[in-house]
Amino acid sequence: MKKPFVTLPQLEKIVQDYPTPFHLYDEAGIRQNVRALKAAFAWNPGYQEYFAVKATPTPGILKLLRDEGCGLDCSSYTELLLAQKCGVTGHNIMFSANDVPAREFAKAHELGAIINLDDLTDVDFLQETIGTIPETISCRFNPGGTFTLGESKEGFQVMDNPGQAKYGMTRQQIALAYQKLKVMGAKHFGIHAFLASNTLSNDYYPALARILFQLAVELKEETGCHIAFINLSGGVGIPYRPDQAANDIAAIGEGVRRAYEEVLAPAGMGDVALCTELGRFMLGPYGCLVTRATHFKHIYKEYVGVDACAANLMRPAIYGAYHHITVMGKEDAPCDHQYDVVGGLCENSDKFAIDRMLPKIDLGDLLVIHDAGAHGFAMGYQYNGRLRSAELLLREDGSVKLLRRAETPEDYFATMVFDDEEG
Repeated sequence: MKKPFVTLPQLEKIVQDYPTPFHLYDEAGIRQNVRALKAAFAWNPGYQEYFAVKATPTPGILKLLRDEGCGLDCSSYTELLLAQKCGVTGHNIMFSANDVPAREFAKAHELGAIINLDDLTDVDFLQETIGTIPETISCRFNPGGTFTLGESKEGFQVMDNPGQAKYGMTRQQIALAYQKLKVMGAKHFGIHAFLASNTLSNDYYPALARILFQLAVELKEETGCHIAFINLSGGVGIPYRPDQAANDIAAIGEGVRRAYEEVLAPAGMGDVALCTELGRFMLGPYGCLVTRATHFKHIYKEYVGVDACAANLMRPAIYGAYHHITVMGKEDAPCDHQYDVVGGLCENSDKFAIDRMLPKIDLGDLLVIHDAGAHGFAMGYQYNGRLRSAELLLREDGSVKLLRRAETPEDYFATMVFDDEEG
């Protein structure tokens, strides 16, 4: 059973100052998770986590992660500006993007970020854009085909289709990119790849690592390039459903270590640093969407209307994604009522849960929608004129800090141009 990281008495106090809906993050949980990740890879002296900014682009969260020693993975000009405003620059930024506009490469170079090239054509484009090739550079690899681990001991099949993904270079292209970059002045090279998303398997990262480690050995032999780091990217998932087992990051780190010792060390490459770009794993379970039951509708189904909507948490509407829901104060009550939990958008997909068995919900009940700490607020939008909610941090001492205020109608109208003053 999933348990919220916040209690009903705490929420009742919070809503006195911050009306629902709002996103709430757990400082203690975030810090503990970062430290567990770093411990799992402490055997690799150069290890660095680059948190995926796109998952939770919130300054207060990014600074918290910065203070815990994390770098940032950016994929746009605005994310680079956000990293800069949070005091993160230099090689503490990994810039990974595709179809990159010239000004984004220029900004990444200005900040001293490590640039991760997505395509062979980016080599010449980068040189033309910034007038040079950085001494430290990375390339993204796409092995093609289908990636699968089969049935894991957790009972979860990892499968994805890199051959249908728009990202990365082929095996032949990445070797050619290394050769060209070396001639153009690059000295230290990185390899990056992402093969599967939200995996619930301790075997995914070790399997990906083995593929990249073998590639690194081959590229060193073929090109003579110095492979300085290997970026395992993201893909380590979280259990959205209460019956799913969580990944064991210590076991994952140990699996990667074994692959490192078996592939890289014998090739004389025991100095290669490892990187990760985890977003969902880092933040997902440590954020929730808090909302209140405001309406009931009894037609062909039983509906509970809440004051949040897909503008606050988009995943259920666009993916049919499951997010667990706790009715606060009724954690031990029997789940003997079947509801659709819905928002107020003029879209039938605006549903947080469909045919969900929950305790009897009463008007005014506070609901916690779990695992919204990553790809939650970040994917918000203003359809139907709905406004993005506030973001709050539940601090380790139990106090609450405002990270982002709720939007107002003035924010909504700020970019609009009216033809007359009456608008």
